[in-house]
Amino acid sequence: MNLAQRYEVFLEYLRSLGPSAVALSGGADSAFLLKAARDALGDAVIAVTVSAPYMVTRECVEARRLAERMDVAHRLIEMPIIDSIRFNPQDRCYRCKYQMFSTVRETVSPEGYGTVLEGTNADDHAERRPGMRALEELHILSPLRHLGFTKEAIRTVSRMQGLSTWNKPSNACLLSRLPLNREITEAELERIEKSEEYLTELGLRIVRLRSHGDLARIECGEEERRLLQNDDLRGTVSRRLRELGYRYVTVDMDGYQEGSMDGVP
Repeated sequence: MNLAQRYEVFLEYLRSLGPSAVALSGGADSAFLLKAARDALGDAVIAVTVSAPYMVTRECVEARRLAERMDVAHRLIEMPIIDSIRFNPQDRCYRCKYQMFSTVRETVSPEGYGTVLEGTNADDHAERRPGMRALEELHILSPLRHLGFTKEAIRTVSRMQGLSTWNKPSNACLLSRLPLNREITEAELERIEKSEEYLTELGLRIVRLRSHGDLARIECGEEERRLLQNDDLRGTVSRRLRELGYRYVTVDMDGYQEGSMDGVP
């Protein structure tokens, strides 16, 4: 079965679910899921984005724009830093997703959307995605994972359909930039977000700013590390991050590593 045929099977599955809400983060997976849900369900789909202080602001803005371009109704839900994750515990993803999707369901169910969908794909594994346990407990559906859509397949079909997100780098909430068991403050989250925005504006596409108190550790892709070999650019980056409150600015020689702060106290 080729990708076009698999997509048609996917649409049939989505039609069988009836009116649905799609959790839209603004990333490649949830954008693809929303496009498919729109194709399958027409107006019987709504996009829902949760905004919290540890969510990347531009992702929420892009999510709204994606929904507008697809002519899908969109809801933005504001969520504070809940007490159970205030000190960035090891199981923060579970606690956050449980609260987040409970809130989403409570918001959309009275409007007639009996099914909530989210964009976990077939490459995502439970041991690397602890929040998946919350999805199972709340009966949130992950159709991309259920029907075997890998990240590569999602990107390929997204490109075929002209989605601007087809090659968008993966992202994660800002809590993943902080050590575990450390109190989360909105000021620290804002500093991290401003630092990453600046690095992105300089042309660093794959980049994370891991924040260790007064030390900023930049993780980035191979191409980005080559860019940072330029003395002038390195100096510019160092000055800007120091202005944002870091005393030391480093580039991690191992490059970008997903989940590199997992287990870091």
